[in-house]
Amino acid sequence: MTPFDDHAALLKRIERDLTDGYDEELELEIEDRTDHLADAEGALVRSDEEERLARQVYFKELFRLQAELVKLQDWVASTRQKVVVLFEGRDAAGKGGVIKRITQRLNPRVCRVVALPAPSDRERTQWYFQRYAAHLPAAGEIVLFDRSWYNRAGVERVMGFCSEEDVEEFFRSVPEFERMLVRSGIKVLKYWFSITDDEQHMRFLSRIHDPMKQWKLSPMDLESRRRWELYTQAKEDMLERTHIEEARWWVVEGNDKKLARLNCIHHLLSQFDYHEIERAPIELPERVRHPDYTRHPVPAQMLVPKVYG
Repeated sequence: MTPFDDHAALLKRIERDLTDGYDEELELEIEDRTDHLADAEGALVRSDEEERLARQVYFKELFRLQAELVKLQDWVASTRQKVVVLFEGRDAAGKGGVIKRITQRLNPRVCRVVALPAPSDRERTQWYFQRYAAHLPAAGEIVLFDRSWYNRAGVERVMGFCSEEDVEEFFRSVPEFERMLVRSGIKVLKYWFSITDDEQHMRFLSRIHDPMKQWKLSPMDLESRRRWELYTQAKEDMLERTHIEEARWWVVEGNDKKLARLNCIHHLLSQFDYHEIERAPIELPERVRHPDYTRHPVPAQMLVPKVYG
């Protein structure tokens, strides 16, 4: 294969990644769940027939799994379960994408996402797990951590934000911390999203060339490319030392974003012996009308200009 062919193949992969980003936005907006969904979506992105059919299958299965997630949510709320799900992985591994698909149809009062910023000066003096513990679920809640206390074993360790003594203390403490959570009645699930060096390289290039994704590239993300091998070593050490029976790790192969989402959601559902909660029939009440009520017009200066339509 010539260098030109290599370059052309890379451009094609970047194009497909950009297209996948447009698919993501379409997923989050489209509520029409008919067989025509993929046809309309395919026309927008001008994909070939094979890709169109693959997306059609993907959307059908995604909507089916999301319907099951609603049942799981209702079961968790009804039976007052407590659930924690950790999403870890390299930058651009697809964690955010699967979290979006999990929460897309759910009640944010039942299922919420925790994505903590860097610790403040005060938080750095606290017990390491303290700021994470504040976000643990109460009865009837699901909490999804978009990165978690495992920052210490990953980015903090690789970037030198903590000492090796801090890391060793973390490895001593985290199994007991998670066992305490499980003993308290919290279900703990831990997912690591795995992608190849080549795939991360391509996704970073895609973000660089997409103005709507460039905000995702922080200096820390760019530095992670240079330290790929150090992150690999840290990940291997972390998985080996924190894979416990009470809260084991599950590795999601993430090179194909769509398949990673489906596989992760399917596996998440399989970890619960849930069932559909029967709901009482819903009847829309008649609107009460008062003959002496008159609706006042909205002042023109308060109206949003009709730029569209």
